[in-house]
Amino acid sequence: MLARVANNLFWMGRYLERTEHIARFINVNYFSSLDAPNEVSQSRQFVLKSILYMVNDTVIDSDDELNEQEVLFDVALNPENEFSILNCFKYARENASSARDLLSMELFRSINELYYYIKNYDVDLFVSKGLDEFTSKITKEVARLRGKIIETLIHDETYAIITLGINLEKATQVIRIINTKYIDAKSSQSEIYDSFNNSYEWTTLLKCIQSFDMMKRFYKKAPVITDTLEFLVLNPSCPRSILSSLDNTEKNIKILSRSKEKDSSLFLISKTRSEYKYMSIDEIEGSFSCFIEDTINKITAISISIEKEFLS
Repeated sequence: MLARVANNLFWMGRYLERTEHIARFINVNYFSSLDAPNEVSQSRQFVLKSILYMVNDTVIDSDDELNEQEVLFDVALNPENEFSILNCFKYARENASSARDLLSMELFRSINELYYYIKNYDVDLFVSKGLDEFTSKITKEVARLRGKIIETLIHDETYAIITLGINLEKATQVIRIINTKYIDAKSSQSEIYDSFNNSYEWTTLLKCIQSFDMMKRFYKKAPVITDTLEFLVLNPSCPRSILSSLDNTEKNIKILSRSKEKDSSLFLISKTRSEYKYMSIDEIEGSFSCFIEDTINKITAISISIEKEFLS
């Protein structure tokens, strides 16, 4: 396989995963605010600022007033915004087209169908009353695309490269969502004792990552910060946790590489996975901002190492 083609497959997987996480975050964050127990979390401005920060790290001054329709258009269907859902999926389709011969007919057809659904979706309908329909359709269809990747591709190097991209992007988006909702919980904190620990934002966070029901079954109690962070970062049983993504990344990199040299991708991934496997929740809570920055840097380093070793 040409490195250029492998690079297309890798980034197809990443952009598919990014599209789904952005769409679900917008949907859950927007509609969960309607059930929020305090005025801050119910505020439309609070929700819009949270969405902008998660999508492209845009920090809005607390005094600035946002236009809801402009924000929703910007993060979903704005062709000028590199981080919009429209552009993320466009990049996924472009990369899929460049590696067309290695993809199944069923997978490529489904990618095309979803692309034209997004591209042709009426902007006025979306910003007025189509947010739920649009974002729900995307999350469901991208989940179907992942199913087609699993079920219609031979589990060889092609599958391993796509899955590498999916898992690295999943880890990236999960840590970004955790960071965003942690900041939201701090911002919405009231003077009530222990309000941060029991913040409604932990429920929203878990729903944004499709882990709310899983966590309820695992802990059998309402979400609190410690349990939420431990479940989404360190629990290998949670298929959307950081550790689970690293486990899957290591599994797939072994298909591509047997090198255990210190400058190899396999060594770096195994080293990072071991750090998280033996990490304690106290280390995360003790210095949360440093943990977030360090995690993003490590995932980025893994991605760069893979690109240098296999995709350049």
